[in-house]
Amino acid sequence: MLALRLARGTHPLVLTRRLLVAAAAAGVGFLLLCTLGYAVGHPAQSSASVLRLLWCALPLAATVQFAVAVARTDPSTRPRPGLSAVGLGPVRLTAVAAASTAVACTLGSMVALLFYLHLRGDITGLPFDGAAAELLAADQPMPLAAALTLLAILPVVAATAAGLALRPRSAPAEPEGVEKSVPSGLPWGVALVAIGLAIETYAGRSGAADGLPLPGRFDGSPAGVLAGWVLTAFGLALAGPGLTYGCGRLLQAVRPGATRLLAGRVLMDESRRIGRPLGVVSAVLSGTLAAAALYASGTGPAAFGPLTGLGAALVMACTTATLLTAALESKQCRAHTTEALLRLGAPPTVLRTAALMRAGALVAVFLPLTWFVAELAALPLTG
Repeated sequence: MLALRLARGTHPLVLTRRLLVAAAAAGVGFLLLCTLGYAVGHPAQSSASVLRLLWCALPLAATVQFAVAVARTDPSTRPRPGLSAVGLGPVRLTAVAAASTAVACTLGSMVALLFYLHLRGDITGLPFDGAAAELLAADQPMPLAAALTLLAILPVVAATAAGLALRPRSAPAEPEGVEKSVPSGLPWGVALVAIGLAIETYAGRSGAADGLPLPGRFDGSPAGVLAGWVLTAFGLALAGPGLTYGCGRLLQAVRPGATRLLAGRVLMDESRRIGRPLGVVSAVLSGTLAAAALYASGTGPAAFGPLTGLGAALVMACTTATLLTAALESKQCRAHTTEALLRLGAPPTVLRTAALMRAGALVAVFLPLTWFVAELAALPLTG
């Protein structure tokens, strides 16, 4: 109830972000229900149904990441003076953030259920009544308990992840005169990318593995290739903070001026906050480019079905929205520094130029890396 009352008084932009979370949750819920419909209509193909359910884990993970990023930027979850006196301490605010995330995801799941029932023909009186009755196994009774269980996965996971991300914890005191270290995930990320590309190359050239029955007729890829793509994506996400930190170092190289120094220091300080979402976007974009190259070469599937398109659109939209939300959070966290620089007489053009330098450095590093990984990922199958 407290989360709902706080939602009524929030800014329209905050409500818009929550509605976007609900929309993403609706897409994930519809994919899960379609997987259930396939299992009901094909009871003899249980292994294929399990693989389709595992395929839904990618959009589900992207939606959870987006929901956590929205919860981190929610103004109602920040400690403010006087809130502890009325019982809204850090622990209670964390619970409020988790509850708000659960409410948004539950709303999207209920919309997905209504839309699914409408396409099956169970709910009539609206356009497209029963338009996908054959695809969704409308001739079979839908197991309501299984449907509600699948729809409850996303709200529970997203609320738990938001609570863990926003839980109060004390930061360790750093010794004076000691600079913040390089995020330590870069070597492990590079190793995972190399291992993933090696597994994909071996699986793609061996040609001995069977294709996985994924949704939307995207079922011609060996399991080793998809496993290699997953490892490569994890590697890029893990290496993102280290690469962002390195971009900040490069901006400050060779006698930097005030603008380059400011841009580099901001990138170094915010490398952990924006580096991980940036690495995830790079991984998703490289996978998209590799799939497009595979499709253009004529060796991939002849067509991508609607469920594959919906899942890919959800992953791309959620990861991009997460990156933009993380950039907004970074801007909010350094608002006091920006105000202090303006009070000291720093021209606004310096701040804008520093922001353009940061964006340019990130694009100059991540864009060629994304293209290079995409080419290597598509080479074993297109060659």
